[in-house]
Amino acid sequence: VRLPFQPTVDWNRTWYTDKPDLTECFQNTVLVWFPCVYLWLLAPFYALKLYCHDCGCIRISTLCTAKTVSQPIESQYGQRSEGVLNLHTQCIIFSVPLRLVVKGYRTPLEAGDLWNLREEDTSDKIISDLEEEWTTECMSSLSVCFSRQEKTMAAGVALGTRLPDQAQILRKLQKEQSSGFCLLRTLARNFGPYFLTGTMCIIFHDFFMFAIPQVLSLLLGFMNEEDAPLWKGYFYATLMFLLSCLQSLFNHQYMYTCFTVGMRVKTAVMGLVYRKSLVINSASRRTCTVGEIVNLVSADTQKLMDFVVYFNAVWLAPIEIALCLFFLWQHLGPSALAGIATVILIFPLNGFIAKKRSKLQEVQMKFMDGRIKLMNEILNGIKILKFYAWEKAFLEQVLGYREKELKALKKSQILYSISIASFNSSTFLVCIAFAMFGVYVLIDDKNVLDAQKVFVSMALINILKTPLSQLPFVICIFSMVPLFSRSLPLCFSIFFSDGEGVLIDNGTFSWTKEGPPCLKRINVRVPQGSLVAVVGHVGSGKSSLLSAMLGETEKRNGSVSIKGSVAYVPQQAWIQNATVQDNVMFGREKQKTWYQRVLDACALLPDLEILPAGDSTEIGEKGLNLSGGQKQRVSLARAVYRKADVYLLDDPLSAVDAHVGQHIFDKVIGPKGVLRDKTRVLVTHGMSFLPQADLILVLVDGEITESGSYQELLSRHGAFADFIHTFASNDRKESVTETAAQRGRTSLGDTNSTNLQGMEPMSEIDEEQVPEDLGKLMEYFKTIGMAFIIPIVFLYAFQQGASLAYNYWLSLWADEPIVNGTQVDTDMKLAVYGALGFAQGIAIFGTTVAISVGGIIASRHLHMDLLKNVLHSPMSFFETTPSGNLLNRFAKEIDAIDCMIPDGLKMMLGYLFKLMEVCIIVMLATPFAAVVILPLAILYAFVQSFYVATSCQLRRLESVSRSPIYTHFNETVQGASVIRAFGEQHRFIVQANKRVDFNQTSYFPRFVATRWLAVNLEFVGNGVVLAAAILSVMGKDTLSPGIVGLAVSHSLQVTGILSWIVRSWTDVENNIVSVERVKEYADTAKEGSSLPLAWPQTGTIEFQDYGLQYRKGLDWALKGITLKIQEREKVGIVGRTGAGKSSLALGIFRILEAAKGEIYIDGVNIAEIGLHDLRSRITIIPQDPVLFSGSLRMNLDPFDTYTDEEIWSSLELAHLKNFVSNLPDKLNYECSEGGENLSLGQRQLVCLARALLRKTKILVLDEATAAVDLETDTLIQSTIRQQFEDCTVLTIAHRLNTIMDYTRVIVMDKGHISEMDSPTNLISNRGQFYRMCREAGLV
Repeated sequence: VRLPFQPTVDWNRTWYTDKPDLTECFQNTVLVWFPCVYLWLLAPFYALKLYCHDCGCIRISTLCTAKTVSQPIESQYGQRSEGVLNLHTQCIIFSVPLRLVVKGYRTPLEAGDLWNLREEDTSDKIISDLEEEWTTECMSSLSVCFSRQEKTMAAGVALGTRLPDQAQILRKLQKEQSSGFCLLRTLARNFGPYFLTGTMCIIFHDFFMFAIPQVLSLLLGFMNEEDAPLWKGYFYATLMFLLSCLQSLFNHQYMYTCFTVGMRVKTAVMGLVYRKSLVINSASRRTCTVGEIVNLVSADTQKLMDFVVYFNAVWLAPIEIALCLFFLWQHLGPSALAGIATVILIFPLNGFIAKKRSKLQEVQMKFMDGRIKLMNEILNGIKILKFYAWEKAFLEQVLGYREKELKALKKSQILYSISIASFNSSTFLVCIAFAMFGVYVLIDDKNVLDAQKVFVSMALINILKTPLSQLPFVICIFSMVPLFSRSLPLCFSIFFSDGEGVLIDNGTFSWTKEGPPCLKRINVRVPQGSLVAVVGHVGSGKSSLLSAMLGETEKRNGSVSIKGSVAYVPQQAWIQNATVQDNVMFGREKQKTWYQRVLDACALLPDLEILPAGDSTEIGEKGLNLSGGQKQRVSLARAVYRKADVYLLDDPLSAVDAHVGQHIFDKVIGPKGVLRDKTRVLVTHGMSFLPQADLILVLVDGEITESGSYQELLSRHGAFADFIHTFASNDRKESVTETAAQRGRTSLGDTNSTNLQGMEPMSEIDEEQVPEDLGKLMEYFKTIGMAFIIPIVFLYAFQQGASLAYNYWLSLWADEPIVNGTQVDTDMKLAVYGALGFAQGIAIFGTTVAISVGGIIASRHLHMDLLKNVLHSPMSFFETTPSGNLLNRFAKEIDAIDCMIPDGLKMMLGYLFKLMEVCIIVMLATPFAAVVILPLAILYAFVQSFYVATSCQLRRLESVSRSPIYTHFNETVQGASVIRAFGEQHRFIVQANKRVDFNQTSYFPRFVATRWLAVNLEFVGNGVVLAAAILSVMGKDTLSPGIVGLAVSHSLQVTGILSWIVRSWTDVENNIVSVERVKEYADTAKEGSSLPLAWPQTGTIEFQDYGLQYRKGLDWALKGITLKIQEREKVGIVGRTGAGKSSLALGIFRILEAAKGEIYIDGVNIAEIGLHDLRSRITIIPQDPVLFSGSLRMNLDPFDTYTDEEIWSSLELAHLKNFVSNLPDKLNYECSEGGENLSLGQRQLVCLARALLRKTKILVLDEATAAVDLETDTLIQSTIRQQFEDCTVLTIAHRLNTIMDYTRVIVMDKGHISEMDSPTNLISNRGQFYRMCREAGLV
């Protein structure tokens, strides 16, 4: 029997009926086979994924086996296990962030509560893949260059032209690499495939987005049909709801992908910059400062992340605009061209604005880099700043940069406001609508605007709003990428180090490729196992010679080879922020007996007894709580512990005491020391060590003038022999006394180190327990001022009122009855509509400018307060706060206050008022909607409050984990030469990776939680769409199509509005923490101030029962000091390690405040004088000579108070005149960061010149000539005697022979005065001073 044919679809049965149903054929074929076809189609893609990700082998668990067995049984009973499994998967996806969010709401989150990073998100994986890709990229670029060369060669042979050589090809390759786009290409190749999956999601999102207005058109058509079945209305309403939900899901999957790629790009860039900072050569080190590197990894990586998120908008926005205009053409015909014309007219204006803003942002970034660089130097040299009372001069310099930065920002923000008002907002959409509707009704009277045309067009124009609003932002982000990619080549220049063996053959070296040579015609052969001493005047090139051996300088010609492993001790010790033990072992395993032997040889055992936790004592950043000598000995111990083949020792004995120096030479460096079988190159000023050297190299102006053993050089009667005979009387004294230097410092160090355990550095966890976000927001508004806030709120209300009015006006127009095929008064309606739109545009421009200007006012105040508070904080604050934390405040947090908060506020307030408008419109149309909207609002508030609590804590954890990255970067850049010399790059890279990964562990849950919130809230918004549509269908008989169109088209915007409110609120509440973090330093203790006095006139100093502690509860650094120093008296202060010598100087300058007793200068209690007045009227020449980047003149006289003649005179007295007059720019010579382009000895002479300029009645010398040779030291001492004859001089004795003619010597011991008298009396008493002189060979 043949069955009658049944069609698959019967429209009369499915659609044109009051009771719709599907045909049996459709149910038995399409519905049954669709799942199979879906799986078959996707199977090849899934197999490809398994193959590509090396997951071919699928492990079958017990659960899976049970599932497979039970499947036939389940299907027999009609159960759908896939559905159950899919539901389970969805539950997992949504429950993982939910669990974290709930936990964060209940209890404060800890780092342990966060998820581990997936392997593909870790630094190791990302950077190893990227380096592989980079190598391929370089090789392909090289092969392209060579293939071009071959073609040119063929042409060249024919034409007889000159051929480009290999060097030119490499130059081309280098040029391409340095442009930065080579790196961007590599990033794209590495992260592109995963990014494309997100791109697929955004395409699906767009498909659903454009489907919704078509469904709205059908719904409004249904409202117009009187006899349409009611189920169709409900079907359209449900379909709109489902499409909105799918649109939300695909949008947030896309955002998730973008943020994941952004996070990986950020990890990659930070890793690459860190690796580069480890191999950065001296030339690059001068052009690229620590501040710039920190800025690159903080503010600039954020811009690259934004670039990733908005990248697709570049090609997608034009397509979306074209599609919108196509659908508008379908509704309005050729009138849609008026909309196109409006877009085309406004584009050039925005192109011009974008170009101008790009230039302004370049200017702003330049000044921001300058400001961060200067802040980094200020924080590194804060002690010197306080000694010289220079805070004001540097404050003005920083504010100068800041004002220029804010000026550029202000111009940029005003241009952005014009862009927003004309392009990005409802105004522009009104312009388009006004142009299209105007042309539509004016070209033909028969063209009427009904609800369907008006509100479908408005829905399409609203879709148009997103791509158009993104364009200015995208143009802005893309304009930043060239700037960013110019900074990026920093990550990828290649560093070449020299080969093996210890030999320099005819070497010429310079610090930069273009600069003059610092070493010329150098020939050095160091036999294995010998001790070579390098001697010479200040600036003769001794340290440069060691740098040349390490490959740190530019080699012009000749060859350098070092045989075996190297250990290096720099002239200025580099100490890590770790324990003493970690600093000594430096990544090696502990060998107990060898470790103890090293500590004993380096004379560290007595120091470890003083330290509170022995060798487990944590050392502060840059060795803050150790004295100069202790730092140098820890640095030496690190090298000795290494058991290297070659030791390069850059004057390690200049910072230690006489007896300690002798001890170290005997036990470590000398012929009987632990390094006796090793090759040692020792730079020294200590003549007593020279007889024991196998070879002496004499350097003069970068050339080796003499070389040979001590006896050989003496027998030649050259310059060296004359020098030795001149200072023969000081022969042994020098080494011994030069090391007395350390003892003065050690007192500072040792007592200071005691304090470290009691110091508890300011933990960022505590500081982040901040008040609620609203409290912080109110604090921010207070900073702007209520005079600004009230007009802003009024303007927003006015702007949204105008928007509500013109939308309602449109609905009235759409409901206007049609008489004889036309509508009346269309001109008047069009004019009112245009006027309301124009009013809104003016209000939008007003609000954006007001918020931008208010934001600049707030950021100016907050930066000023932060800067003043930090500069006026006492030294103890800097000792307990890592500079990374402070630099983070000035870079990332201030950048957030400058840009992120105002932008977030603009967006948040705009959408918040828009949401209020939508709710009012929906409730005007269907008052019953209030019953649905109120519960949804409560649900929204509930979900938001859950999220905010967690998000703030995740932000806190992320901020806490970010500062250590900057501190580690800072530390690495400072000690790059030591890390390289020891070959420890890999270990430091691993440490940096761990810190970056730890930071990303906090960042990843934060954006996952944001996506969780956005998806949940958009479903709430989709509920409003469903409610508005269903209620409209229910009230079909009473509601006009115009009011339904108005309500439903506005409710469609709710999901987008909620999504943007979440995004902008998240931005604001995440960035508002920056306000708190900046304001937090306002509460630190400040140094006091008081009235200035014309003082001191005589220079008498009196201590009355004076006591000093580094912090409360710690041991006394000084106790019971009672002493009177008369005017013009010259007093030497000596003592063993930890005696308290430098503490006296700290007390006089009130770097530390008295714990008891007083100090009187000229009869005035210094505790009652303003710090600036006190410090500007007395002078110190400190042990650490710190210079700042800027001209030499600025370093000598930052306030511009002296004439050039006075400055030249002081330079002559400091024996620097010849050196400075030979410099290309003389006094305007640019000093690099930290004065690194001058030698240490030259920097100490600059400090002496500062003191000679100020010439105050009291001068304190804190081992001021540790790094200069004996001849220069003698000249300096005579200068001090002549120039400061009328002054009171306190010298913390460095070379004992320099204080033998002083009126008095004070011998310190354990914080109190043990002996005090003239040098001759003390020697005759045969006490402690006598023993010290005997060790120094003076008696």
